Amino acid sequence: MKKILGLIIAAAAIACGPKDGEYTFHLLTTNDVHGHYFDSLYVQPQVRGSLMSVSAHVDSLRGEWGRENVILVDAGDYLQGDNAAYYYNYVDIDSVHLFARMVDYIGYDAVVVGNHDIETGHPVYDRIAGQMKTPMLAANALDTSDGKAYFKEYVILKRHGLKIAVIGCTNPNIGNWLSPKLWSGMEFKNLLPYAQELVDRVRAEEKPDVVIFAAHTGSGEGNGKYLENQGLDLYQSLRGVDMVVSAHDHRPRVEQNDSIVFINSGSHCRNLGHGTITLIVEDGKVISKFLSSDLIEVNETKVDMEMQKAFRADFEAVRAFTKQEVGQLTMDLRTRDAYCGMSDYVNLIHTLSLGCAPAQISFAAPLTFDGFVKGGTILYNDLFTIYPYENQLYVIKMSGREVKDALEYSYDKWINTMSAGQKHLLKIKEGADSRTGTKGWSFVNRPYNFDSAAGLFYDVDVTKPFGQRVQISTLADGTAFDESAQYNVAVTSYRANGGGGILREGAGIETDKIDERVVEYYPEIRELLYEYLLKNKVIESEVIGNPSVIGAWKFVPEEKATPALNADMALLFQ
Repeated sequence: MKKILGLIIAAAAIACGPKDGEYTFHLLTTNDVHGHYFDSLYVQPQVRGSLMSVSAHVDSLRGEWGRENVILVDAGDYLQGDNAAYYYNYVDIDSVHLFARMVDYIGYDAVVVGNHDIETGHPVYDRIAGQMKTPMLAANALDTSDGKAYFKEYVILKRHGLKIAVIGCTNPNIGNWLSPKLWSGMEFKNLLPYAQELVDRVRAEEKPDVVIFAAHTGSGEGNGKYLENQGLDLYQSLRGVDMVVSAHDHRPRVEQNDSIVFINSGSHCRNLGHGTITLIVEDGKVISKFLSSDLIEVNETKVDMEMQKAFRADFEAVRAFTKQEVGQLTMDLRTRDAYCGMSDYVNLIHTLSLGCAPAQISFAAPLTFDGFVKGGTILYNDLFTIYPYENQLYVIKMSGREVKDALEYSYDKWINTMSAGQKHLLKIKEGADSRTGTKGWSFVNRPYNFDSAAGLFYDVDVTKPFGQRVQISTLADGTAFDESAQYNVAVTSYRANGGGGILREGAGIETDKIDERVVEYYPEIRELLYEYLLKNKVIESEVIGNPSVIGAWKFVPEEKATPALNADMALLFQ
């Protein structure tokens, strides 16, 4: 009798589980959407990657592969970067947040919390977590009151009798970047070794057939050095995981071996990360797995027309907000001017930064390769052109020597030493654009890491080698510059946490411990710009370029530097 009962129970268990055969699941991923909810900008129509184009593409693939066979996950940073995100974060706070409605509409299975999502503050992300049906995951963000996860740790998906675990974690370096008031009541665990402990627990409790680990962390180099970028560290070390999803650094990348795949889709809905896992089931058990990974380019011109109609009223609300006048600009702003010396564009950022007490020195860079804002009436939309990123401002302690070393490092990424046989002063290269195939000239390094300083008078000697180029004389108030003195330096949150390597590699500062140097935290720099306009109404070249506030710098000797710069700029912007 017991034997018969046992056979009945076993048969029932098999009936509830997967049938024998072959099953293929497709993981589709987005990350670093940064507010690209709509397929067009708001002042002048301009097609771009968006959740609407993602929706169209995902629907097509669901039709091809079967809805039950598609898993859709976002790996974080979706609540900042665009007018629409700002509007529903801080202006229309009574409606269900647009992102929550869109994610539920598209049918995401999970979204991971990114550092820029935490940067919006408790009122924003707590509201969205409560409004959205799609689970928000961040297993390593622990509630300090009880040690449990503040958000959800994971979600279990049941498809064809198989169990798929999606585990999510946020960037563990958040505590070093953001003001504690933005993440009060939380602490962030390092993903190494916490991720493995978490995976082992989920596998023991849930016994999933497939495990996906999605983390808002940069790909990194897989050397275990950087808290901010642990994607490849996870890929190389995690056991019991089939797919690792990374994000944060906006760099598309896929890797795979026989037992695990790695996916980073890039950013801004340009690609879908795609991981495939095929399971062979015999006697109700998975006996083998086959994996692959690739990137699927998203056609930004093909959008979900029904979704576009459903959210049209939201688009119009954001557009009306975006087109409001916020002030006047007495000159044109061009980011390209910053490559040759002081410019109105960077002077404006410096002026905002030095207005934040107790800052004495400011570091800032051109944030787009060739951004342009025409003089005249400034719309709110223009603020996103002037400052496109969601960076807070930090004031940190640096020695005079660290300031000089940071600048030496920055200019070395920017210029060559003028010597016999050197054709270019700017570090530029000729080649073809990877997306368009168009041939032309571009910088070797990223211009948004070309920091100059304000609050100082200094020259950059283009005939000198690295380490000897930057010659600082005084502070803007005429006080002698002292390499042994301590200064309060205004930098972006991106720079403070190691972005561009200027503080870490250049000045030798341990950016993982930047909180030990922070004197004051300030809001997002775009918000500082908005507040400046509310107070002053106008941006004037003479005011933002006042040498008694921002100092001055130039490339020397000018008779050599100027013609070389002109020649290189003609190649870059021909």
